Amino acid sequence: MTVASVMVFVDPAQQAEEQVRVARSVATKFQASLIGVSAFAVEPDFVGEGVVIQETTPEDLKRMKAELAEKERWFRDVVGLPKERVEWRWDVEYPVAFLANEARAADLVVIRNMYRKVDPYHLVDPAAAVLRIGRPTVLVPERVHELRADRIVVGWKDTREARLAIHDALPFLKQASQVSIIEICTSNEQDRARRGVRDVARHLQRHGAKAETDVRVHTAESDAHQLVRLAKDAGADLIVTGAYGHSRLGEWVFGGMTRGLMDEAPFCLMMSH
Repeated sequence: MTVASVMVFVDPAQQAEEQVRVARSVATKFQASLIGVSAFAVEPDFVGEGVVIQETTPEDLKRMKAELAEKERWFRDVVGLPKERVEWRWDVEYPVAFLANEARAADLVVIRNMYRKVDPYHLVDPAAAVLRIGRPTVLVPERVHELRADRIVVGWKDTREARLAIHDALPFLKQASQVSIIEICTSNEQDRARRGVRDVARHLQRHGAKAETDVRVHTAESDAHQLVRLAKDAGADLIVTGAYGHSRLGEWVFGGMTRGLMDEAPFCLMMSH
């Protein structure tokens, strides 16, 4: 895999620049094009006692479209890349649905990490995005403006999602000065885990990555907290992992490790599903 195009979602009313600057740093790292996308949906009319109290008018729709188009100027000013390397796409549509549709044009998608209940009319729910868009996704926390990815931690377990994450992250892993492949397991699984991470390390080394391995046993702290702590100790600014989740009654539900990382990580996460 190569990274030739990076896509980033921009909230229509956004003023903070974190995930846009991270997307720019990734595009610069790989000399990739950068695609900004933005959308918000028309909220349904509010009806009280049989009377329409709030109704979207043609003027409202015109104003919404103008706001989305105007956001392009802000986006281009922030990224500061040559015009031919930057593209802007927008629509009056649900943000996650629009992003999932447009992601066909990207190798990698960058979004803000807001793992809490979000407004589905204006914001991208990262849980829904990661599980729907079919592209590796970088989740950017608050106050992070750059992704150097010089030291990377891989949260490993021998699953389809983790294998996909390793493959998707290869462009980053090959350029990193240090890649730590970490599996957290029970005490009686250590031999099996060591064999597995050694295989992964050799696989990455054949691709030119500088990979090392580490097997840890579950402790009283959560696995997510332990992995974040180990990443901090390694001086990493990126954790690569599979995303484990499903939809239940319209709600996107994550497994404990995935949810914990999204809640706790103070640096970028790269997830594949």
